[in-house]
Amino acid sequence: MAFETNSDLYKDPSLIEGVDYARRHRRHERFDDSLSRTGEVPKTVILAPHGGGIERGTSELCLAVAGYHPATLPEVPAAGVTYDYWMFEGVRDDDNAPLHVPSIGCDDGMAVSLCAGALNALSLHGFKPQDPPDDKVVLVGGGNELLRRFLLEGFEPTDIKAVDAGSTGDDELDGNDPRNIVNRTLLGMGGAQLELSEPLRETMFTTNTRPRRKHTTTGVFWTLVAVCRDALDRLEAGQVVF
Repeated sequence: MAFETNSDLYKDPSLIEGVDYARRHRRHERFDDSLSRTGEVPKTVILAPHGGGIERGTSELCLAVAGYHPATLPEVPAAGVTYDYWMFEGVRDDDNAPLHVPSIGCDDGMAVSLCAGALNALSLHGFKPQDPPDDKVVLVGGGNELLRRFLLEGFEPTDIKAVDAGSTGDDELDGNDPRNIVNRTLLGMGGAQLELSEPLRETMFTTNTRPRRKHTTTGVFWTLVAVCRDALDRLEAGQVVF
């Protein structure tokens, strides 16, 4: 059974949260109790709409890009920028593919709220390449052209092959539909979507199983995380909100 929206999936009586699927998020506390301060606007949220066993590895990437080591949650990092995050995960032992909800149909209340309150968003996805089937590549898409450019530039000096998703001719992989959850940001500027091929994600973990992925991340994993965080840092540096 295909689900058009998260709400449709949540209402299915045959599915149990915590058994078939799970949702995780973190919204960082922000406050203004001083006359000398201005209110802080959340600048960026990180998303993994198809985490867990649906598009394997994207949950771990979501946490790492947000500033958390996936193996040490809920420990708060000692230093560095941390971002709000949200993920939907398939947690069955197998057969998680039917839990896939299109990004244009993501209507989870927390996901919508986090994106609507942030200037930027970055989502992590996975796909199976067709030609060639062993292609280790990341497709860079989404509605924010500047963030797309920063990401593509960031991958250039690395060993990770990156391609503008617009060249694929596939609208879903391109991720620039305004209905896509990653593009429903505060100012309507959109976000960026990374589609990582399955062969590329296989190189990111020495043991690619749900219990062991978070403990066996490789240099490829952390290179991609660093590129994402650097691109977001460049983007945020030019954003001033009054």
